[in-house]
Amino acid sequence: MKNILYLCCLICWTELFFLQPAQSQVLVYQIDIRKDINRTTQIYVSRGLAEAQSLGAEVILIHLNTYGGLLDSADSIRTAILYNPIPVYVFIDNNAASAGALISLACKQIYMRRGASMGAATVVEQTGDAAPDKYQSYMRSMMRSTAEAHGKDTIIQRNDTTFRWKRDPLIAEAMVDNRIVIPNLIDSGRTLTFTAEEAMKWGYCDGIAESVDEVITRYLGYETYSLTSFRPSWLHNLLGFLTNPIFQSILILVIIGGIYFELQTPGVGFPLIAAILAAILYFSPLYIEGLAQNWEILLFVIGVILVLIELFVIPGFGVVGIGGILLMITGLVLSLLDNVVFDFDNVSGFDTGRAFMIVMSGAILGMTSMIWLSTRIGKRGLLRRISLQADLESAFSSPVLSGLTGKTGIAHTVLRPSGKVWIEGELYDGISESGFIEKGSEVCVVRFENAQVYVELNHR
Repeated sequence: MKNILYLCCLICWTELFFLQPAQSQVLVYQIDIRKDINRTTQIYVSRGLAEAQSLGAEVILIHLNTYGGLLDSADSIRTAILYNPIPVYVFIDNNAASAGALISLACKQIYMRRGASMGAATVVEQTGDAAPDKYQSYMRSMMRSTAEAHGKDTIIQRNDTTFRWKRDPLIAEAMVDNRIVIPNLIDSGRTLTFTAEEAMKWGYCDGIAESVDEVITRYLGYETYSLTSFRPSWLHNLLGFLTNPIFQSILILVIIGGIYFELQTPGVGFPLIAAILAAILYFSPLYIEGLAQNWEILLFVIGVILVLIELFVIPGFGVVGIGGILLMITGLVLSLLDNVVFDFDNVSGFDTGRAFMIVMSGAILGMTSMIWLSTRIGKRGLLRRISLQADLESAFSSPVLSGLTGKTGIAHTVLRPSGKVWIEGELYDGISESGFIEKGSEVCVVRFENAQVYVELNHR
């Protein structure tokens, strides 16, 4: 009887052992940041976080080695990490300087390779000099608030309860401001940079490891895991290039300059084609990224139409033209902001100021370039090889053509300010020097230059 009982117990234990489900592998998603922080890096992280969520990853690990980069891109990455539903950890493999330190602070836990460094987050200009204090103030605030976002630990000793920051905000601020003094850590006049051992001591590193595998197995506690890494495509690199602030300013320059020069020449030509292509390159990547919405693009298009109506239909330049310019600028600025229709709660003042500066810098540079080019075309200098100056001077310096000055004619087309004019039975390219001139109006030639007559409205 006992043998039968032992046999039954053995069978039951055997079944329980073999019927136990195999331990499932944890999916760890890795995102590499191993170059300067810029718009391309921002796209990498954004797409990586979204892909990790779609794959059902339990952990996201950023493999970081960077000397820093653009503040606005680092701020966007920081925000995405702080509010990501999947916990994000970082392994600093050598360097986390400047913008890299900000990104590291946003992660739930920080791990460093022995010999790695983190800190030196002072904002600098392209020359390498420290930026004005208003930029330093904003960076100090971001570093401080990022450290505060991780909350406090509750410490109970006997009957006393105290609260201590998990990451001291003052230490984070000292990575930016060299005026901060922290006893036994940093003296005034130096910007804080941590070694791995120092970061461990002051609560800014949760473990020292030599590899990603050691971080996952030793510190995260996943002995069995599956590692998937984000693989950027050529499209991600292209989007990063097209959404670079400098390139966006150049596109705005081409848009404004193309429209201006097209209005100076009759017919549809290269300037208009260049403006259309620049507008497509400006809005397309923003639309793909979900920044530019249909109504924002529509604002820009309506603005262009209003400007054209003001120039081609309504004499002079007034409310319609000014309204069109404002709509164009509004459409360009709003396309750079991460708003949802009319909800701007997630848009910071820094983002708004950055978008406005990109658009206005492109617009101002465009207007300056137009004025400069208008004075250089056909003159000696930069454009002398592509102009027809020499031939025109010899071809149109005859007494007959020079004698057109002072003669009257009729505007064959609307002059806005360029068009066609009839003078003594001949058709000439004409440019108005008295603003908008209606078709059929009587004009008077004031001068003749470069195969074009310059006319004004005849008031006699």
